[in-house]
Amino acid sequence: MALVFTSLNKCIFAAMTKLPQFKDIIIYEDDYFIFVNKPAHLSSLDERSGGVVNLLQMARKYLEDVQLCHRLDKETSGVLLIAKTNEAFKLLASMFENRDVEKTYHAVVQGYLQVENKSILLPLSITSKGLAKVDMKDGKKAETIITTLQVFNHHTLLACNPVSGRLHQIRIHLASQNFPIISDETYGGKKPYLSKFKRGFKTSKWENEQPMMQRVALHAYQLRFTAFGKNYDVIAPYPKDFEVFIKLLHKHDLDVNL
Repeated sequence: MALVFTSLNKCIFAAMTKLPQFKDIIIYEDDYFIFVNKPAHLSSLDERSGGVVNLLQMARKYLEDVQLCHRLDKETSGVLLIAKTNEAFKLLASMFENRDVEKTYHAVVQGYLQVENKSILLPLSITSKGLAKVDMKDGKKAETIITTLQVFNHHTLLACNPVSGRLHQIRIHLASQNFPIISDETYGGKKPYLSKFKRGFKTSKWENEQPMMQRVALHAYQLRFTAFGKNYDVIAPYPKDFEVFIKLLHKHDLDVNL
């Protein structure tokens, strides 16, 4: 029987300049692993420019010699796995490579989409600028399976399971189907404004309207795998910005007849 671990979302922080304490973003910890709910806008590893605090640095202040088993894009929030021992790190590295770890992301995309276990199978490569692109000639095999969780009038909440693990895979696969992720301007997504949905919406004369979601609407929701005789099933609750965005869509962009 699988052990299911959830937590209250402790990774909400009031300002971008104020990082949470590492212990406050831990979802579950045992002798082998630490599962954290990574805040958006926090890099997993060192950035090229340097000088910016990243998740690995925070983790190693909490416990020396830990290693990240995978990484998330800077803007992506959600569950991230950290190995506490070299044995655990090597095992999970092999499991990720052999696709023995089930990853589920939640994404809000532009448009109305009703699908169940739809496979997007398109090869991907990396451009000279470090971005992903569909490359039918020289690209590496990549597959993402998507299922609709909630439809709105102009948006869709999707569960996305990347079978492979290419750079920006979910983002470019969804964009290739003309359903880019909200606020993912790199791949054609647009920022959502409440004025487009709420009747009678007004801003004051001196106020500029802010988008309902200011970063890529992608959240690493769940990790599932079996290791060291234990079934891990770990869920990262939505951070505040993602949760509020979904609530606004329910209130202002939901057709009651759907």
